[in-house]
Amino acid sequence: MNYLAHARPFLDQPYFVAGVAIPDWINVVDRKLRVRSRNAQPFVSHHDSQLAAIARGIVQHHEDDGWFHQTRAFTELSLEFTVAIREILESDDGMRVSFLGHILVEILLDAHLADRQPRLLDDYYRSLSRVNPAVVADAVGRMSNRIAEPIVQLIPRFIEERFLSDYADDDKLLRRLNQVMKRVRLVSLPDRIVEVFPTARCRVAQRATELLAPGEK
Repeated sequence: MNYLAHARPFLDQPYFVAGVAIPDWINVVDRKLRVRSRNAQPFVSHHDSQLAAIARGIVQHHEDDGWFHQTRAFTELSLEFTVAIREILESDDGMRVSFLGHILVEILLDAHLADRQPRLLDDYYRSLSRVNPAVVADAVGRMSNRIAEPIVQLIPRFIEERFLSDYADDDKLLRRLNQVMKRVRLVSLPDRIVEVFPTARCRVAQRATELLAPGEK
């Protein structure tokens, strides 16, 4: 799952929303940093309500991913997209192709949710704007025993940039994907990869209900 799919049911709980984003945020600021469910679990009933909400959000993120990545829809779509991408990148049968097939399902599900609910993106960013980044960084530090100061700068930049809105446009989506490729040290994608996007969008929209957790459709 990606940011919106994780957070959508909890937008009235800003620190929970921050919590479900944390595993993805720390991949941006420090790929060696990890906050797993076992790290967050001791804090889910903490007397500090903000810390507890962050911890519950982290646990929720990992529970969501555990369910999501085992769905038939995710498995079939990611394989379908991988095959389509490989047909364009004929000489590339390595990690980049399968990685892209995987993340496209997640990203395009967020794009579908934002398209289906026009206020969702605004509500999401409004919720995050209510958190104190220093509180979030401190929580990550307590759960990981590592300095998480970069999160203080990341959160306002994340809110200001609003890159989730770029997922609706094929050219902007390509630019965002190439930022991910650079971050994970994979070769940039050529412009012709956008040929895959229209069909991929339709396929995710067709199977969106299967990709959403029970009770949150």
